[in-house]
Amino acid sequence: QVQLVESGGGLVQAGGSLNLSCAVSGSSNPINTMGWYRQAPGKQRELVAATTSAASANYADSVKGRFTISRHNAKNTVYLQMNSLKPEDTAVYYCYASIVFGPMRTSNYWGVGTQVTVSS
Repeated sequence: QVQLVESGGGLVQAGGSLNLSCAVSGSSNPINTMGWYRQAPGKQRELVAATTSAASANYADSVKGRFTISRHNAKNTVYLQMNSLKPEDTAVYYCYASIVFGPMRTSNYWGVGTQVTVSS
């Protein structure tokens, strides 16, 4: 059974930093894309950052220059370094992984989320 376990959330003052991590277990299949979404109260879930197995990355405009996504393929782990945090970054952050089960066949898995709260 595939599981994604997130860690690293918490409460931080504006301007501070947090580092989220997410480890995938329960599958030895290749992982294509890994990334992070977030959902603030009353808002839709939005993509924060994603990275492919080839280490290319894309970011939401709102976090460019402040957040960095990285991954350790051997550990099936993805990280999100968040610097210069702002109150508007407050949200539940969800990790996801797109696992390859065959040609043109992938499945997306999600973590349960970790709360990030940035105080002003």
